[in-house]
Amino acid sequence: MKRFLRYALILLALIAAFLAFVAISAWPNIGTLPDAAQTARDAKSPEWHNGKFENPLPMYTNVKGGVLQMLKSAPGEEPDAPVPTMDSSALYKTPPSSGLRVTWFGHSSMLLEIDGTNIVVDPLWSERASPFSWLGPKRWYEPPVPIDHLPHVDAVIISHDHYDHLDRASIQAFNARGVRFIVPLGVASHLLGWGIPAERITELDWWQETTVGNLTIASTPSRHASGRLSARSDVTLWTGYALIGKEHRVFYSGDTGFNDTFADVGTKYGPFDVSLIEAGQYDAQWPDWHLGPEQAMKVHEEVRGKVLIPVHWGLIKLAHHAWTEPPERILAAAKCSHADVLVPKPGQAVEPTTRPVVPRWWPGQRVATAREKPIIASTHGDPTQKFELPTCP
Repeated sequence: MKRFLRYALILLALIAAFLAFVAISAWPNIGTLPDAAQTARDAKSPEWHNGKFENPLPMYTNVKGGVLQMLKSAPGEEPDAPVPTMDSSALYKTPPSSGLRVTWFGHSSMLLEIDGTNIVVDPLWSERASPFSWLGPKRWYEPPVPIDHLPHVDAVIISHDHYDHLDRASIQAFNARGVRFIVPLGVASHLLGWGIPAERITELDWWQETTVGNLTIASTPSRHASGRLSARSDVTLWTGYALIGKEHRVFYSGDTGFNDTFADVGTKYGPFDVSLIEAGQYDAQWPDWHLGPEQAMKVHEEVRGKVLIPVHWGLIKLAHHAWTEPPERILAAAKCSHADVLVPKPGQAVEPTTRPVVPRWWPGQRVATAREKPIIASTHGDPTQKFELPTCP
């Protein structure tokens, strides 16, 4: 009996030590949720209901189906060879001749050079999109361009506080450069906890605007959620952005399911020279959380985009689809809609208004088609009631 108790105590001590290790390793990255004063201010938002932010359209999630497939994996979901990347550092010494240049670094991280103002979007330079340095979705390649090789950055914009969009180490690296941060309501609490001065943080609700350099930056609605390994979720807002310069306009969807606000964005702020729309990390078990390629094309049309660059793919695995499926299905949809699509290599700087030719760089492999694996959002959280999506032969 004594031996059993001794072993039990040793096991409990090991479990306690492991849990302490987990907590200590994650704690710096989790962030700080809004305090009572911040929450009282956020509660005045039209998006605040029942003690948290809520989408006007509820979201459907098949929890059981999603959990059952969590540990499943199939060939092609991650690259089996190095992903080709490009270092555009040398180009940044000269401003874009067209006035608009986009560098996609993989997933949703980007550099936007717009009419003399430089914006970084959802920077993710860390090895993992996770609170842990040793566990969680791991990037497939090193950042194509180091942060210290970027040109002057006027501001960083953040769409929401999920780990693949709000990365503490990247935020602190840009803070060291003295940049300004534009974030949705509530997200300032994380940044303040990481040492970013309050005077360099601007929070926006949907349809609110601010200016950075020559740009007007407007927060636009999205259909998503928030949270960072905490019992309190959705107490920070999620958003997309319209960036309006003197000569050029850019739309970034952020993470979003399809909803009925994109035509309003197009009417108010469009047309856009380029739309940067999430087209990856989708699943039929949670069709309202992300667009999928075909709905991304529909959003591009509704916001009145001229050139589409698909984002939110090509860096980490967060869903069960072939890693090359998003661009393949986007290009298939473009044949029906006659849209102009650019799929640059990670790190490749392109000037969308010049209609550059970007050769296909990803490998050919078997991918599911829109007919085989449709992703169509519900209209009000009921999976039997869905938005209409044009069929493409």
